[in-house]
This record gives sequence, structure tokens and C-alpha cells, in this order.
Amino acid sequence: MKIFLIGYMGCGKSTKAKQLAHRLDCPVIDLDAEIVSKTGKSIAEYFAEFGEGGFRDYESEMLKTYDYPETCVVATGGGLPCFFDNMEWMNANGETVYLQMDPAALVSRLHNRQKRPLIKDLDDEQLLVFIKEKLQERDPFYTKAKIIVDAFDLDGEKLEEALKGNS
Repeated sequence: MKIFLIGYMGCGKSTKAKQLAHRLDCPVIDLDAEIVSKTGKSIAEYFAEFGEGGFRDYESEMLKTYDYPETCVVATGGGLPCFFDNMEWMNANGETVYLQMDPAALVSRLHNRQKRPLIKDLDDEQLLVFIKEKLQERDPFYTKAKIIVDAFDLDGEKLEEALKGNS
């Protein structure tokens, strides 16, 4: 079973993916890290060179052509579910889990903004407004996930329980 973790930047997709993969004794794949590895560029550098459109094209291609193990946990980029048919593809090819989090909690978790091209120049007040707007745009995609969990204080054990409760 492939488990795709989705949600807004800062909700803990990469951390929770590692925790869950450890509990399930399976590999973890971080798509952003795979993009960095394959391109030799950070996400910020890729954005700067090719723009958001170029990044989203490459990200979608990576999602759909990656050679996934039979069982794995995949941490996706925050915007990935919202472009092309990525959300539908993930739902058709595995379990999808939306790690939902309150905008104020997200602001408090997004301290190191320089590595995040969409928010690197925003102060906390601007960031809160930006996150609220983006969540409103992305919610129709995120809520297509098969499982929706509150990511605040979520750990690998609770995430595993949510998956078992859905099977």
C-alpha cells in the first residue's frame, strides 16, 4: 500500500512520513527531496529558474513516474494535490491522508522561510493572511483525501490508527 501524506507547508508531512514509515517498517519517499536529488537544485532554486509552472510540471511528472516500492509512505509538496490530476492520481494509486492544521499553528511552525519560495518575504501577519487565502484555494483539493486528520500533536502511532480505522 502506498500512503500519500498531503497538506499545507509546515504541517509536518516529512516528519510524519518518517514516523509512519518507521512504524510500518517500510520506505519513506519525500518527493521534494527526490526532486532536489534528481535536479541538483533546491526547490527555491528550481522555482527561481523555471517558475512555479515549471516546478509544478516537474513535480507532477515525478509523482506519476517514480518507481515506488509496493508499500511506502510518500511525503508530497504542499501544492502538489492542487495541480493537474495529481489528487485523483494519488487516490487511485494509494491511500491519501490530509494532515490538516490551523493557520495560526502553521505560522508558528514556519520559522525558516528562506527555503520556501512562496513565503520567504512575508512577515508573520502577512503570512497568516497568505496561509488563510491559500488554504481556502486548496481546501477543495485537500479534502478529496480518503482520510483527514488533525495534524496538531499528531504522531506516527495516531496516524497509523487513523489508517487502520479507514481500512
